[in-house]
This record gives sequence, structure tokens and C-alpha cells, in this order.
Amino acid sequence: MKKLRFIGSSLDDLKNFPLEARREAGFELDTVQRGNMPSDFKPLLTVGSGVYEIRIHALGEWRIIYVAKFDDAVYVLHAFQKKTQKTQHEDIELAKRRYKQLRTSDE
Repeated sequence: MKKLRFIGSSLDDLKNFPLEARREAGFELDTVQRGNMPSDFKPLLTVGSGVYEIRIHALGEWRIIYVAKFDDAVYVLHAFQKKTQKTQHEDIELAKRRYKQLRTSDE
């Protein structure tokens, strides 16, 4: 099972989810750590290669952007509440910066 690593404020952001959403997030992240895909996800190629978004529908809409393609860990790049139909540009850009930071430290 891969370790779970949080980049930037993603752990604190996830802790701010309501309890029901946090529980679902934990279940989905455990699934990813075990090498499987979450129950509701989509690829986010605009962020980077191998990046996915977990969709959580509990007391609102919540998202976790992660990458699991590296051998050592599953990296959570961003966790946030989605308030509009389209993911906010700021959320995508933050995930891109954190992915780039991760890739730079990986090389």
C-alpha cells in the first residue's frame, strides 16, 4: 500500500470538509493507496500527467486532486469545496503549481 502525502495546505483543507465528506474522502483515498481507482473521478490532464480528481457528493460538492503514478506515494495536491459548475481557475492553477513543485523535487 502506498503512503499518502499531502502537498501544501491540502491536509488542512481536507480537515475542513464536513464529517461525512471527510469520511468519504478517507475511503476514496484508501482505495487509491491500494492501487485502485476511486468510485467517482475524472482525469485532470490540464494539471499534469497522471493527475485525477476525486468527486465527493456529501453536504455539497467536494474535490480532491491527486497523483498516484509515482512509486513511493499518492500525493494529494489540493482539496476544496466546489461551488460552481466549472472548477475555478484558481483551484486548477494551485494544483498545477503543486504538481510542478512535486515534479521538480522528484528529478
